[in-house]
Amino acid sequence: MKTLTFILTVFIMTNLYGQKSIYDFSIKTIDGVPYDLSQLKGKKIMMVNVASKCGFTPQYEKLEMLYERYKDKNFVVIGFPANNFLNQEPGTAEEIKNFCTTKYNVSFPIMEKISVKGKDIHPLYQWLTDKTKNGVSNEPIKWNFQKFLIDENGQIALVIPPNESPMSEKIIQWIENK
Repeated sequence: MKTLTFILTVFIMTNLYGQKSIYDFSIKTIDGVPYDLSQLKGKKIMMVNVASKCGFTPQYEKLEMLYERYKDKNFVVIGFPANNFLNQEPGTAEEIKNFCTTKYNVSFPIMEKISVKGKDIHPLYQWLTDKTKNGVSNEPIKWNFQKFLIDENGQIALVIPPNESPMSEKIIQWIENK
């Protein structure tokens, strides 16, 4: 009986906390192509909700610098355009892609526009922001350019506020394991 109780407890806890990793999600690129996050197993990931008409939009430059510096060292940046804050990402997929490539020479993956909060929140961002789903933390999206640092096992390692530079010492140390 004790064994059965233990097995049921483990099963219930597994389903309540940490039931998924980032690798259980498939999303779409800005071009509408499926992008399975399981292809990133073993890499560190920065996931960031982005917008083209925000005071933090110049962070695209630092995001690209970070990506270029570490992309060959098992690190990737993924941008998620979102229009949840003051209509700061009103563009179509084509307009967003054009903006990112012409204004900031973005080469890191940009995904389709999604919602990062509210009743229509994307399932990936539900997982990122809800401890009952990710098993780590409750971190609602505060504004555009909030950064989620995901470890090599697909779990949340750090959440970085929107106003912190993508090239901050904390982020660099995390990437470099210092």
